[in-house]
Amino acid sequence: MKKFFPVYVRVPLIFFIVFALMEYFIDSGDKPAFVKYPMVSLFLFVFLFILIAIEITLSAVNRVMYQLLSPEEKAQKELEESLSFKESTWFKNLMHKLTKTEPIEKEGELLMDHDYDGIKELDNNLPPWWVYLFYICIIFGVIYVVRYDVLGADDQEMELKKELAQAKIDVAEYMKTAPDLMDEKTVVLLTDGPSLAEGKTIFTTNCAACHRADAGGQIGPNLTDDRWILGGGIKNLFHTITNGGRDGKGMIAWKGTLKPKEIQKVASYILSLQGSNPKDPKEAEGEVWVDDSAPKTDAAAATTKDTTEVKK
Repeated sequence: MKKFFPVYVRVPLIFFIVFALMEYFIDSGDKPAFVKYPMVSLFLFVFLFILIAIEITLSAVNRVMYQLLSPEEKAQKELEESLSFKESTWFKNLMHKLTKTEPIEKEGELLMDHDYDGIKELDNNLPPWWVYLFYICIIFGVIYVVRYDVLGADDQEMELKKELAQAKIDVAEYMKTAPDLMDEKTVVLLTDGPSLAEGKTIFTTNCAACHRADAGGQIGPNLTDDRWILGGGIKNLFHTITNGGRDGKGMIAWKGTLKPKEIQKVASYILSLQGSNPKDPKEAEGEVWVDDSAPKTDAAAATTKDTTEVKK
């Protein structure tokens, strides 16, 4: 393995395999595990340190063991390694093409006349991998300048602004139809049979104890007449059920028990009982409520427009 993968390839390869496995198996949500959990970063750092220390130790041990061999044993060992890892020549050829390194025997030919305190310099050419990377950077720079400065493509700041604007539009669209994000401003009256049936079940389970099963009123007010203490209509009724009635003597807030969609259904069911005239209803309380947003068809309706909107 050491012949196929030198230490500068082997150490990063092992490290990133471990890193990838940890990222795969650790559930860290939308953040990398090493960012969300500091202990993961500490483990990776310690693991890399130990990995490098092992490689250094093994390399030192191998050098010492090699020095203890006799010249014949060294020659035999080199021959065995050459035969055992002959198939690794493809990697050596690849590295040679990328680096264009000259054999050490030609060092005398490459030695320059410069001499700085005994330090001499070799006249090596730049390695091809470096030259290729330099050309790629030039090409990338030209494309970048043309794309963003000449053609006027969106930069990162503009892309962020557009994405934020689109996100606001998407959130607004989602809010229009998301049941669990409904409030008194977006709630609408339901009139279909299944929704009203569910609303009746919710009413019987949670509201009948105070308002009676027929909504005629008991401890709580009568919900079948046209008078309301805290305002009528689906929006007012949704608000009252969600946040509770009058302080100290009204009903509790149901927002911790019922979901917005359930409150919408029970409020719609209550409004469907208007004018049902139950037996022995409780005396009417509050004021007559008129929906200001509804179209007025006669003068009598216009006279009630200024009536105080109060909901039960």
